[in-house]
Amino acid sequence: MPRPGALFPVLLLVVGCPSEAWVPGQCSTPGEAMCDFVCDCADCSEESRCGYSRPASTLGSTFTCDFERDPCGWQDISTSGYSWLRDRAGAAPRGAGIRSDHTLGTDLGWYMAVGVHRGKEPATAVLRTPVLREAAPTCELKLWFHAVAGDVAELRLELTHSTETLTLWQSEGPWGPGWQELVVVTGRVRGDFQVTFAAVRNATHRGAVALDDVEFRDCGLPTPQASCPLGHHRCGNQACVEPHQLCDAEDNCGDHSDEDMPTCGHLLTTDFETGLGLWSFSEGWARNQSAGSPRQPAWPLRDHSRNSPWGSFLVSQAQPSAPAVLSSPEFQALGPHNCSLIFYFYLHGSEAGSLQLLLQTQGPRAAQASTLLRTRRGDLGAAWVRDRVDVWSAHPFRILLAAHTGPGGVVGLDDLILSESCKPAAGDSPRSLLLTRGPGPAQHLLTHSHPTETTPPATPSLPWGPQPRGLCEAGQLACEDLCVPPEQLCDFEQQCPEGEDERGCGTTDFESPKMGGWEDTSVGRLQWQWLMAQESPGPGVDASGAPSGHFLSLQTAWGQRRAAARLLSPTLGPSGPHCEFQLAYYFQSHPQGFLVLAVVDGGSRELVWQAPSGGSRHWMTDRVLLGARRRPFRLEFLGLVDPAGPGQQGAGLDELTMRHCSAAATTEQDREISCNFERDACGWYPGHLADAHWQRVQSRGPGYDHTTGQGFFMLLDPADPPARGQGAHLLTGLQTPTAPVQCLSFWYHLYGPQIGTLRLALRRAGEEDTELWSRSGTHGNRWHEAWATLHHQPDSGEYQLLFEGLWDGYQGTMALDDVALRPGPCWAPKRCSFEDSVCGLSAAGQSPWKHQAGALARSRGPSADHSTGTAKGHYMLVDTSRAALARGQVATLTSGEHRALTQPGCLTFWYQLSPRSPGTLRVYVEEGGRQQVFSVSAHGGFAWRLGSVDVQAKWAWRVVFEAMATGEKHSYVALDDLLLQDGPCPQPGSCDFESGLCGWSHLAWPSLGRPSWDWSSAATPSRYPQPRTDHTLGTAEGHFAFFETGVLGAGGRTAWLLSEPLPPTQAACFRFWYYLGLPEHFYKGELRVLLSSPQGQLAVWSQGGPAQHWQEAQLNVTSTQEFQMVFEVTADGQPALGPIAVDDIRYMEGEPCQLNQGECPAAGNRATRALVPAVVGGILFLLLLVLLGLGGLHWLCKKGICPFGGHEGPEAASGAVGPEATGSAAAASNFDNILFNEDHITLPSSLNL
Repeated sequence: MPRPGALFPVLLLVVGCPSEAWVPGQCSTPGEAMCDFVCDCADCSEESRCGYSRPASTLGSTFTCDFERDPCGWQDISTSGYSWLRDRAGAAPRGAGIRSDHTLGTDLGWYMAVGVHRGKEPATAVLRTPVLREAAPTCELKLWFHAVAGDVAELRLELTHSTETLTLWQSEGPWGPGWQELVVVTGRVRGDFQVTFAAVRNATHRGAVALDDVEFRDCGLPTPQASCPLGHHRCGNQACVEPHQLCDAEDNCGDHSDEDMPTCGHLLTTDFETGLGLWSFSEGWARNQSAGSPRQPAWPLRDHSRNSPWGSFLVSQAQPSAPAVLSSPEFQALGPHNCSLIFYFYLHGSEAGSLQLLLQTQGPRAAQASTLLRTRRGDLGAAWVRDRVDVWSAHPFRILLAAHTGPGGVVGLDDLILSESCKPAAGDSPRSLLLTRGPGPAQHLLTHSHPTETTPPATPSLPWGPQPRGLCEAGQLACEDLCVPPEQLCDFEQQCPEGEDERGCGTTDFESPKMGGWEDTSVGRLQWQWLMAQESPGPGVDASGAPSGHFLSLQTAWGQRRAAARLLSPTLGPSGPHCEFQLAYYFQSHPQGFLVLAVVDGGSRELVWQAPSGGSRHWMTDRVLLGARRRPFRLEFLGLVDPAGPGQQGAGLDELTMRHCSAAATTEQDREISCNFERDACGWYPGHLADAHWQRVQSRGPGYDHTTGQGFFMLLDPADPPARGQGAHLLTGLQTPTAPVQCLSFWYHLYGPQIGTLRLALRRAGEEDTELWSRSGTHGNRWHEAWATLHHQPDSGEYQLLFEGLWDGYQGTMALDDVALRPGPCWAPKRCSFEDSVCGLSAAGQSPWKHQAGALARSRGPSADHSTGTAKGHYMLVDTSRAALARGQVATLTSGEHRALTQPGCLTFWYQLSPRSPGTLRVYVEEGGRQQVFSVSAHGGFAWRLGSVDVQAKWAWRVVFEAMATGEKHSYVALDDLLLQDGPCPQPGSCDFESGLCGWSHLAWPSLGRPSWDWSSAATPSRYPQPRTDHTLGTAEGHFAFFETGVLGAGGRTAWLLSEPLPPTQAACFRFWYYLGLPEHFYKGELRVLLSSPQGQLAVWSQGGPAQHWQEAQLNVTSTQEFQMVFEVTADGQPALGPIAVDDIRYMEGEPCQLNQGECPAAGNRATRALVPAVVGGILFLLLLVLLGLGGLHWLCKKGICPFGGHEGPEAASGAVGPEATGSAAAASNFDNILFNEDHITLPSSLNL
């Protein structure tokens, strides 16, 4: 054997120096060209790990990072325990509320996160990019963030360059649920800079913050070119810029040569750094800057001219009734050239804010006329937006900019640039303008205007004035003798006799310039423009075929950002379940273009329609079911094409119609609750809690209905497409009770390792929802019947029913079928978890049973229920202490009436008795007379235990639970999870899985992540791979317990299947059959068996290799304390689809396993997993450490101080992994030893070191 030192030369040759490793094909790039958003190498390798990983293949100059492979160079620079790390939802054991990443929409995707930090002081977690270089003026940073709890004090996005820090965005919330989009414009940044994202928590923070899908878009400066296209400007650095980028107050060249004095000195520019220049303003405008200003959410964080908080701009916070007006000097009448104005405006914080640009002309008879040239309205975000207006007038004129601010809103102006054709009139004093207000004509145009001469009014005027005085308050609509409040406008319910309150509510043929209330809210290089068909590119006619008709067309605009054009409807709602939106459109574009319709509700957008890709220049029609939605919501069209690109790209909209949208209108179908979904969805309709919806689907593949096996049913699949929210609703319309008590029956299907919870609730106006029924976790691959009793008081009024699906992850589906409503109460349910109700059980006695949650237990009752294993779970409890129930007194809990049984059944329940003198729990079956079938008075403690009784009943029957008190203090009896199933009860710890999971628990455990074991048969269609047959019957109809390993993903997680608590034993045999459908290579996962007791866990068996046929394993078990057997699935490598299944589990108390001579104690107990090394140097390094360790151990033993006391044999040194060895070790040490687990070693607190 070579000496350890002989391996050092080999190791150094293999590992080498990481910083000087040679990479084949590496591109040599100077440092100043790295991380500058420009690909100098063919593979763009110099732009990797720059806060982004690569340029997006479909988005041109967009550089992205989705954190799926690495952090892309982002670094945590936090100085406290509150810090950032790369994480995924599935790797967070206890779950901080982030259920999925944004990229994949599943819990297997990665993101950067800052988790729960239990410090007592406020702290800041800071995540920073590497050094970036030279951002263009158009540079945008887009990211998605997720703030789970409201305890986060603040989120900030900052940019640091030189000695200055720019705050790009900051918010103190509140933030909506799920992933939120953030888009900010960095502006021109010269030299080196870094971007930081910071989360500030207060001292009580218990939530989490995550960051995903970072994009740097249009950030690179133009590169030098040999020649420029015709009409382009050649920069001093030999780059080329487009004509509209010249002299626009932005350094598009990168060397400022497109904005220098020789090029732009002839223009009249006002940047407000030293004053107002030629302009004058009325009360309401103020020259200000970001630094030192009063902090408010909508205030600009920097100016446009200098991109600095110290730069100056003009800002208005005037009230809507008193707009702030900025006026130019009087300009001379124009000759053959236009006067153009380029300006940058800021409109943020209020949907009611607006900016108007008007032309005030001086007619030949000394009267003034004002014409509205441009209106921008709404909240356009915290960014400076460029616009341009070209003016031609035969008379002297002034340009007016009028700002109207809404509540909390801000309107700003900066960098007003007048062309050289705008010549002030001789002797005009810009500050001598007297503004008068009064009614006057106004022309509404969306685009550049060339006003014609009109007959002027008798007095100078502006297009606003005082509202007509009357009985109606501000904001109300007056129609005849009515005053319609704002919340009743566009609510699809006509209030005015002539319907004025429902005009301008989205329905339009665009023949009127009012456009049905739709507004263009674009901020980029595209806009929606109102045009005559024959004067616009496109089909040449409107949707009705008229050349003289009008429609909206997607046209170029003066904005500087590459953003989709946006068209926003007025505020709408509420709408009814049949609300439909009809539209006519044409769309032709390259693959990167799109035309979509979204519903905007608060801060969220739901995509509801998208035009087919490619398209044509012919008018098409379509309809979209909007359904029932609460007020307020708005519709938004987003369009993106490249008008200068190949082909005749374009898009248009016409004939927009809202139909059947009244929330009050009902039909006969709306009253149909009973439904098998074969014809339609009857009176059920999907809600819009999230972007995943219940869908009526036909049986296909693994999905099949309950009615016929080939029909229709309602399905909720959160992975198709990946949902961003956490739940979805299926509701009825308003129903009128037809009986005081009704029974709703239905069939449900919950299947998958991350299925979550399905609940049924009753909703009445003005009241909290009443939960009627709920189930959590997978219930196997089959349909189950359920019932819920509805109670109606005489004056309770109308009600709604709703099913709510709340998912834990994306592996699993929920389904409903065969819903029926009938008068009278329901039969007693076969299953009751007490999560939603007491399931019809009635209590009697001096101290009656109570429905209680673990969080309310305090000194009496379990701290967690059995169903969910959490403090939020519910159970039934009776206080048997001396003060509540005298010695010998009883409290009973009686079920509703069960139907007669056609075959023997098994009634199981979980109970917990207080540690000290709990009394006695008895169970009776009442079928004519009363028969005791179960009694227990021992087994006190804090563990839930399984009770089971065999039931045979030819007539209707009830079950009675009776608790008898002993008169001691602090005693109680608790009950949870009642289940009645077919067949005799199995022996404790045993199960053949033909009727279910018996006493084995499969729900997800919070400390292990969310996935859970499932139950199925090969004959039932499934979306997951599984064994072809079971072991019990040897057929496809037989059942087994299985786990799909693909849900675990990378990073190392586990999933448990636990037995009921088993009593101490000196000798028992645990026998089972297992199936491992694992890949043969490149997979690091295994099935293990653990013996779990109050003193810890001991791994007693493991198998990591594939076993494509059922194989038997048996273990001798010995324990001096109560214990549970645990099947554990682990995965440390990359996700791999493959089922792990177990069947025919038998636990035989007092019967040691009988092994044949020469037979191994347990198949696979010494199996090891194949490891495929990624780096050869890593193997040699590990080998070196082993050799050094063995050498040191040998030297110590020679000195007589061997640390293992001379124990011989690998099994003794490794903890005895064989079942006989482990069983004896457990018995000898009573678990008071080192607990061997695969990834870590836990030392019991009783072990003194």
